[in-house]
Amino acid sequence: MQGKTVIVTGANSGIGKETALELARQGARVVMICRNPDKSRPVQEVIIRKTGNRQVELLLADLSVQAEVRRVAQEFLGKYDRLDVLVNNAGLVQKRRQITSDGIEIQFATNHLAPFLLTNLLLDLLKKSAPARVITVSSGGHWAGHINFNDIDSSKRFNMWLAYCNSKMANILFARELAKRLEGTGVTSNALHPGGVNTGFAVGQVPGISDFLRPMMLSPASGAKTSVYLASSPEVEGITGEYFVRCKKAWTRPEAKNSAVMKRLWEESARMTGLT
Repeated sequence: MQGKTVIVTGANSGIGKETALELARQGARVVMICRNPDKSRPVQEVIIRKTGNRQVELLLADLSVQAEVRRVAQEFLGKYDRLDVLVNNAGLVQKRRQITSDGIEIQFATNHLAPFLLTNLLLDLLKKSAPARVITVSSGGHWAGHINFNDIDSSKRFNMWLAYCNSKMANILFARELAKRLEGTGVTSNALHPGGVNTGFAVGQVPGISDFLRPMMLSPASGAKTSVYLASSPEVEGITGEYFVRCKKAWTRPEAKNSAVMKRLWEESARMTGLT
């Protein structure tokens, strides 16, 4: 990864932190996009200290807010002249229905619309830097997901887990439609399931997650392996439009392969984010 520039969103904890750490260890310039400066600056310092790589940089943005996504994209484009890998990692689970300042349910806004908008804003630079890679962290939870175009962001009828699973379905549909639209550009797009990972994700949102599930979960470093593999391995050079689990291609729910759903979700996402 020497000489390559990488963005990792949500890099202040969990698999995002471990992904940034390992890619920095491999010599990449790593740009962390995080929301909370008090939590992310100490992580930035830890990664620099552990890897000896001083090219670990931090940009701040609340990715649930579209204006913030646009601002941080412009900030990145003003500072950097290449982007080899974009890891769309940031995500959340929200117990109660919460609407963003854009009027969108916060899980759908953060988990799907943020990577959709950020990726599109950086596409020209990714193409210029080709061969380049876009990696979107989804979840095995997509098997319970479904895109209901009459209530695309679960604002009308909200269930925490179903809203999360729907957003993870959207991640795969986005990654595959992006791959189709980037054909011939040298930019690849893939999605992945990191596995059940013992992180701070969903703490305070899911009762009993610490006591019951965590002993069976992967470490954050193990959970980051597929993200790092897709970002750095020569084995996946040129592979696009796939879904990976444990560094191998994996099956998805049939809806996640539906071309009509992919296209319509792209169009609806463009409308919701004001992209033409």
